Amino acid sequence: MGAMMTLLGPIILGSFAVLGAVYAAKYNLTAIANLLGVVNTLTIGSMALYLAFLMAKFLANSMLNDDDGTAAGIISLMSFLIMTPLGKIVSKSGSVEAIPTTWLSSQGVFSAIIIGLLVGRGYVYIKRHGWTIKMPEGVPPMVSQAFASLIPSIVIGVIAAIISFIFTLTSWNSFHQMIFNLIQTPLSNIGGSVWAMIAVTLLMQILWFFGIHGTNVILPLVTPIWLSLDMQNLAAFKAGKEVPNMFGLAFFNVVTWGGTALGLVLLMLFVSKSKRYKEMGRLAIIPSLFGITEPVIFGTPLVLNFDFLVPFVTNNTIAIIIAMISTKLGIVAPFSGAQAVFGLPLGLHALVGGHISIVFLQLFIQLVLSPLLWFPWFKRADRKAFIEENQTK
Repeated sequence: MGAMMTLLGPIILGSFAVLGAVYAAKYNLTAIANLLGVVNTLTIGSMALYLAFLMAKFLANSMLNDDDGTAAGIISLMSFLIMTPLGKIVSKSGSVEAIPTTWLSSQGVFSAIIIGLLVGRGYVYIKRHGWTIKMPEGVPPMVSQAFASLIPSIVIGVIAAIISFIFTLTSWNSFHQMIFNLIQTPLSNIGGSVWAMIAVTLLMQILWFFGIHGTNVILPLVTPIWLSLDMQNLAAFKAGKEVPNMFGLAFFNVVTWGGTALGLVLLMLFVSKSKRYKEMGRLAIIPSLFGITEPVIFGTPLVLNFDFLVPFVTNNTIAIIIAMISTKLGIVAPFSGAQAVFGLPLGLHALVGGHISIVFLQLFIQLVLSPLLWFPWFKRADRKAFIEENQTK
């Protein structure tokens, strides 16, 4: 989770760069399109590099109290590069070895995660067993830390080189290719289905009902799968081709924006007869328009409130199904895969989807569908609260 959250900045920058490059090319602004293409390549297009570093860093930092994990991250990045096959660029002046971007982007995400976890664990094991060079007291901390990471670097680096050599003797030719064939492709096929997204959404909302932040618990587990699908879409969108995947992280974030709780807030604000819900609507409306619905979730409360159990758990799923049908019918354009910044207001949040129909989809879900789905349950709860308020007078 820490690694993915840290990556949010480069991912969003890369998403905007893709959109900018597409429109710059459309208006023949070649220099700007080329520049934005480079930005995309070095952000989203190099995501596996960042992940290889961050996975090991966060793991080591969480398991070692006296280590910030930076050395583990560097060793993990080194191992990832050692296990990445080099290519050659042939020119008139000769051939030059180069690192292909193939495994630096979405195709290398899962191998980067696995390498980061294994290297992080290996680093922690070596440190805990004291297999490090310890400098005498009085030596500056920076120097001590450099020598402390020397043995882990050599040991893990040699292992990475041996593994890389072994894979050159196989039909896969590299560790990355094996992971892509055996793990990433099957997981993407499963995770890219509507059933997987519905299962994830229902589980998230059930956790929310019990007061657990379901998004923070579940989303990091599926983010690598959904994000890799979005990266494929972005590459196709940038090339002017049809995007290959309907579902992804961008689809989920736009369609289930704010947990579709804005509809409930609107009912509280404009339909409620009870003072309790009317006041709650006034307090929650501003943050809800920016996708922040915790005030209504914990203030109503929706947590452990069986009066709202059904809509709270199922509304997101219904929104996903309607969005899927609308996309299949061609009413809504497929998502480009660009990632929106959390906290953008309603409508503007969906603008990076790549088409105005996606904005209308979000507006329809939040302003029409969501109030309708909440209405029967809210009406009953509001009536109950109104009677209770009048009885206490």
